[in-house]
Amino acid sequence: MEIIIADEAGVCFGVKRATEIAFEAAGEAEKPVFTFGELIHNPQVVEKLRGAGVAPVETVNEAAKATVIIRSHGLPPDTYRAVEAKAARLIDATCPIVKAQQHDAEFLAGEGYRVVIIGDRNHPEVQAVAGYAGPDVVIVDSVEEAARMDRHGKVGVVIQTTHRLDECEEIIGALLPKARELRVFNTLCNATSVRQDAARELAGDVDVMLIVGGRNSANTARLAEICAEATDRSFHVETADELDPAWFDGAERVGITGGASTPDWIIEDVVARLVEFEDATVVDRRNG
Repeated sequence: MEIIIADEAGVCFGVKRATEIAFEAAGEAEKPVFTFGELIHNPQVVEKLRGAGVAPVETVNEAAKATVIIRSHGLPPDTYRAVEAKAARLIDATCPIVKAQQHDAEFLAGEGYRVVIIGDRNHPEVQAVAGYAGPDVVIVDSVEEAARMDRHGKVGVVIQTTHRLDECEEIIGALLPKARELRVFNTLCNATSVRQDAARELAGDVDVMLIVGGRNSANTARLAEICAEATDRSFHVETADELDPAWFDGAERVGITGGASTPDWIIEDVVARLVEFEDATVVDRRNG
């Protein structure tokens, strides 16, 4: 059996940065140390942080007199200021790409645009960006939702960083009749787009495709959607313990990708478990 790890599989720059910041704070900052919300959408990493003394909190009062790390998804400005006022020390681990998205939304609102966010309204990144987008912000995640919008003179669009490009293009097309002037900021993360393209290509060229990452991770879920469109033998797992040997009966080539919040060690655990099932060679395209 051949095991192929996709280009760009696994942790992205923003997640790697946030994780490094958190573990560094665990070793150096005055206790207690908290993250406001889960730092990233990966349960195994969150548990590792908890073991290092960094636990997530969900309310401003819990953050009082502590070292508090802002999650990679950011916070709405009102919440950010409230945490800053209560905490003994604030460490901002918001992904720089998300920060830029927040600034774009704030700029559009300040220029009189009705801001539309394309994304999942329940996702913390989108909820944070909405706080910068003015009182008339609209969140849409489908062509149907966009089509139901009222017409407005000026509409400005920002996009959840991990969204699918093809879906965004369709939604933007549905927004065109809703505005005299439509301005779109492409706030998609390029690393996410590249990862999605690589996963799609690999899934169409293997017998079984594995998508590794947290089930609460939006970008991992989108990878799973893309791979399921390319092959019927596509499986989303969080850890190696979930692998079922029956999935690989008769398989000669197995592809693996990982979400942007999936660290390398989890992907390596999956590869090691596969090798236990059957002798295999490993092709790691992450190394070029």
